[in-house]
Amino acid sequence: MQVKVNGVTYEHEVEPRLLLVHYLREVLNLTGTMVGCNTSNCGACTVLLGEESVKSCTMFAVQADGREITTVQGIAENGDWHPMQTAFHENHALQCGYCTPGMIMASISMLKENPDPSEEEIREALEGNYCRCTGYENIVKAVQQAAGQSA
Repeated sequence: MQVKVNGVTYEHEVEPRLLLVHYLREVLNLTGTMVGCNTSNCGACTVLLGEESVKSCTMFAVQADGREITTVQGIAENGDWHPMQTAFHENHALQCGYCTPGMIMASISMLKENPDPSEEEIREALEGNYCRCTGYENIVKAVQQAAGQSA
């Protein structure tokens, strides 16, 4: 298979049953993509496939053949954080940090589809990503800030 991950092209022979999350973590050593529940419920493994957010534990690596993948480790530019990363930091939208990569990636995808979401739309878009620490309030504020709304 051949994929472009965070702007770098990789070619590997992989087992047909290897999940994308394990390919990213174990083959490419991109451990920013987290393994949470292994059942696609928590969203910790969310990455961008093209511009669409996907839970990388729900697809086989070979299904990404020929595609472009962006992980949380690939969103900064020239050493500067992505605006969503900055917003999460400035709004204290994380505690333990385990859900943060998936939340950030899902939020980036959501803003590409809806650049001016309401609070309700943000909550609905992120309902497939669980956080057991924050209570979501500051996550919503971070997404609002990244969208250019007052937080």
